[in-house]
Amino acid sequence: MPQPLPPTQLYAAERAAVLTSCVLSSLGSGLLVGTHALWPELRTRPRELLLYLSLADLLSALSYFYGVLQDFDRTSWDCVLQGAVSTFSNTSSFFWTMAVALYLYVTIVKGSPTGAGLLCCFHIVSWGVPLAITIAAVALKKIGYDASNVSVGWCWVNLDAEDRVLWMLLTGKVWEILAYVTLPVLYILIKRHINRAHAALLEYRPILSRAPALQPWMSTADKKLILIPVIFIILRIWSTVRFILTLCNSPAVQNSVLVVLHGIGNTFQGGANCIMFVLCTRVVRARLLSSICCCHHNDMGWPWRSSSSSRQHPDPAESEDVPDPERTKPLLSST
Repeated sequence: MPQPLPPTQLYAAERAAVLTSCVLSSLGSGLLVGTHALWPELRTRPRELLLYLSLADLLSALSYFYGVLQDFDRTSWDCVLQGAVSTFSNTSSFFWTMAVALYLYVTIVKGSPTGAGLLCCFHIVSWGVPLAITIAAVALKKIGYDASNVSVGWCWVNLDAEDRVLWMLLTGKVWEILAYVTLPVLYILIKRHINRAHAALLEYRPILSRAPALQPWMSTADKKLILIPVIFIILRIWSTVRFILTLCNSPAVQNSVLVVLHGIGNTFQGGANCIMFVLCTRVVRARLLSSICCCHHNDMGWPWRSSSSSRQHPDPAESEDVPDPERTKPLLSST
């Protein structure tokens, strides 16, 4: 392999942009975790998987924040620690993202029953594989200073490692590229299946009063099924671009726009998930606004009354960020 490029210099504006992205992602991941803890009636299995994804994204954003703040210029103990934490959490985030898609595919398209066994497998793979890779990388001294050519201030694979490309692949890039392929395929299959089931319902049960009520929910679900892989790829593709440019020894890897896009893309996954599954999910958004207004009125000493039934029993068509397999069963039986 040719000699590596000189270190990429990070400017104050670039660091500020990436640090802001880290903070927003941490807040978004924290909000996802908080809504799961506060409202038990919204705890569906897809949202439970989203909780674990949010924990991985939160840990990833915090580790990246420390790395960008330090802007390491050599391998040190905290560089290795930060690199290990970000490697583990970032890889785990890839696995949990694919786990959500795989769960929806198995339950909706295949119609297979799921239970604790599948969730246990997800935990073993999504936490265990990244942990094993990270421990091996640290033990073999592969984590360290990387000159910010494949990162944005934080530490990842040691620049001095002779087999650094192999470890870049094992500690992230292989799983990232696998997600690029897996997510679109699974979500396209899910979307096609739902559309066929919905068309069958409209064809064979046109007189059912429930059929028109399904249309807004189906439209919302379709949009989110499309957005999940699209947003993931838009955020993550820049790190892959810089990785390829580094392999080609191209000075374009140090382009300021690419550096900022890479930094924001790697750190903002938690914020993007929060936008999709909290702020753009009506029942969760309504509960947040209600809680804020309630706290405000309590602080002002004003009486605050709301319908307990509306708080305790959310509209099932509004409460799910992705299609709930249980609600799709009547549709699937029509095909």
